Amino acid sequence: MGTTGRSLLLTGAVAAFLAVALGAFGAHALKETLHMDARWLAVWETGVQYHLAHALALLFVGLACDRFTAAPSLVRLAGRLLTAGIVIFGGSLYALALTSLSASGPVRILGAITPLGGVCFLTGWALLAVAVAREKTPPSDR
Repeated sequence: MGTTGRSLLLTGAVAAFLAVALGAFGAHALKETLHMDARWLAVWETGVQYHLAHALALLFVGLACDRFTAAPSLVRLAGRLLTAGIVIFGGSLYALALTSLSASGPVRILGAITPLGGVCFLTGWALLAVAVAREKTPPSDR
């Protein structure tokens, strides 16, 4: 396994760990202890869902990275964009939900950042699709 594959696997594993931890934090600390409003708890949970789904995608990309020979740079870039999406999309939703607990209320500008993370996710998936389409031989046949 190459350096990029290992790096993406490590990133995916750490991201999945953090998603589970943040999900537990939301369910226990935010809901039960801090009594976060249901609307903001739903925002937190949306961040966790996308975070975990894309952490698992990073594991897949890390495992598949070395199997793509026609467009390996696209696969690497897809992994980087999925990582950026987790940080920007999930991070902005987590921050938005947490700031709702402050006396001054949520910092709504954070909601404007969230779509940038979504664009990273979409672009990452699109690049992965292009990389797969460019392969002449299916990776399983190598």
